[in-house]
Amino acid sequence: MANAQYRSKRKATGGRYVPLRTKKLRELARLPTMTKLGERFIKKIRGRGGNDKIVSVSDSLANVFDPKTKKYSKIKIEQVIENPANRHFVRRNILTKGTIIKTSKGNAKILSRPGQEGVVNAILVK
Repeated sequence: MANAQYRSKRKATGGRYVPLRTKKLRELARLPTMTKLGERFIKKIRGRGGNDKIVSVSDSLANVFDPKTKKYSKIKIEQVIENPANRHFVRRNILTKGTIIKTSKGNAKILSRPGQEGVVNAILVK
């Protein structure tokens, strides 16, 4: 069955909406990218209107911001520490927004969406 981006079949109360029509091609979604920790590999995807989207399939570097020195540096990601999106993403080394990663400067939190933006931006956390 295709992933779609339209209203749910259920109301907030649990009741059902009466289906007025079937799914439309314009409402289809693609599968999540699931960016992994590994050698940098990006893909170009054609979006709606012919626009190109760069998605990251795997990445090993992150642009890390240090709040004390107010400077960015490109640092190698050593491992995934915690992932609030899904606890099983930690052992699969999947990078998503909000993931805590281990770097040489300390732990950092990913602020970008690697599967949508094609880059890993992070900020050092205590």
